[in-house]
This record gives sequence, C-alpha cells and structure tokens, in this order.
Amino acid sequence: MSPLLTQAHAVAEKAHAPYSKFHVGCALETETGSMYTGCNVENASYGLTICAERSAIFQAVAAEGTDMKITRLSVVCLGHEFPPCGACRQVIAEFSLPGGQTEVTYLKEGQPVTRTIAELLPEAFGL
Repeated sequence: MSPLLTQAHAVAEKAHAPYSKFHVGCALETETGSMYTGCNVENASYGLTICAERSAIFQAVAAEGTDMKITRLSVVCLGHEFPPCGACRQVIAEFSLPGGQTEVTYLKEGQPVTRTIAELLPEAFGL
C-alpha cells in the first residue's frame, strides 16, 4: 500500500461515525511536499457532518493558505470501497493542480485506483 493510503487507513480508525458506521480517512500531499490527514466526523444533525477529504483539505488550507494546491490525495473507508463523494470532489477541484490534474486514489476490489479529479468531476463548477 502507498504511504498516502497507509496514512488514510490509519486516520480512518479515528473517525467518529456512530450513525453511518462508515469510518473514512484521507491523506493528501500538497505542492510543498507537506502531508495532511483527516477523518470523517459525524453529528446527530447530519448537515453538520464533515467528510474526511474536506477535513484534510481544510487543515492544509489552515497551514499553507488559500494558494495551497493538492498534488495527490488518497481516501480509505474501513470495510467499504468508494471514491470521494460529489461535495468532496468539488472541494478537491477547488484546490487542484491546473487542469484538474490532482491524483485521487481509492480502493476498488481491494486494489488502488487512481484518477485525476478532472476524470472524477468533469466540468466542475468554477467562477
């Protein structure tokens, strides 16, 4: 497993997911070479829940500022396999490399799958 997938798996174990039981972790690397992690944190009021990907991205922005760009991002859900949700894809696109070339890795049938954010979210919303 790649270092980012390993970190995503480790932080998924810390997720607060008493409602969905979906323990998700994310690890990302920025252009500076720094790595950030995040896990999902659920709330009884589902609208207040935050996904792992956004948790990690917001930490990266807090540390590096709004010019931060994600080079690679990996996401793991313990016991399940899926790519980032639509909301997270849009936030990843906001901080993606030019042309949506940020690499997003997730598991499918037990194997890592890597796609660019442009492939996962064609025609992303932008100003």
